[in-house]
Amino acid sequence: MRNSILKLASLSVAVSAIAMSAPAFAQDEATEAAGPINVTGGVALMSDYRFRGVSLSDKDFAVQPYLAVSHESGLYVGAWGSNLSENDGDDVELDLYAGFSGGDALTYDIGATYYVYPGVSNVNYVEFTGKLGSTFGPATVGVQLSYVPSQDNTGNDDNIYFGTNATIAVPNSPYSIVGTMGIEDGAFTAGSEKVDWSLGLNAAVAGFTLGVSYVDTNRRTIFAPKDSSAGVVFSISYGF
Repeated sequence: MRNSILKLASLSVAVSAIAMSAPAFAQDEATEAAGPINVTGGVALMSDYRFRGVSLSDKDFAVQPYLAVSHESGLYVGAWGSNLSENDGDDVELDLYAGFSGGDALTYDIGATYYVYPGVSNVNYVEFTGKLGSTFGPATVGVQLSYVPSQDNTGNDDNIYFGTNATIAVPNSPYSIVGTMGIEDGAFTAGSEKVDWSLGLNAAVAGFTLGVSYVDTNRRTIFAPKDSSAGVVFSISYGF
């Protein structure tokens, strides 16, 4: 469950904030140097894999690599993975995603993700997501709406998630304050509305991004039969 924007939510938002705060001419030069096709990737080490407030690693460490290919037109494809807590399969999640993004003062991102769980294909499913974002001074804010249409692997029920995020870059420092909140209802919450939220601090240090966040939710989902109470999540990531 990719921190598609909230699947590594605090981490990905911080990285986006750093990128969006760069001078426009620097971004233009980087784009020219990269050419029409750009390949990015990296890996993150998390003390707990949280997806929309819920622990999917049973509050244990998770390693999360990713690789993406984007075109100057805005089209992109990518893959993201993570280990999970014990399940009936290989204890691995693989997210395959594609979409289209763009915009300047107001950015947009429309895409789809196929969530794959090797060894337990009866729980694989597709989700569609739309996002909007903008920057106001040192703050970067965004919203997302994700929809899982009714399909066999979701019990023939749909699911909807609305999320918000904000990052405030601390002036003249490598630090950013990050917060998220989301509301979910449908197949994954057994028909009972779920709310999740997080608040954290990220720092860019020597090419790495370090993060710490307090994460909580008012209830668990069908993905987390074990404990998903509030907790502090530490992370370190490196990307290219």
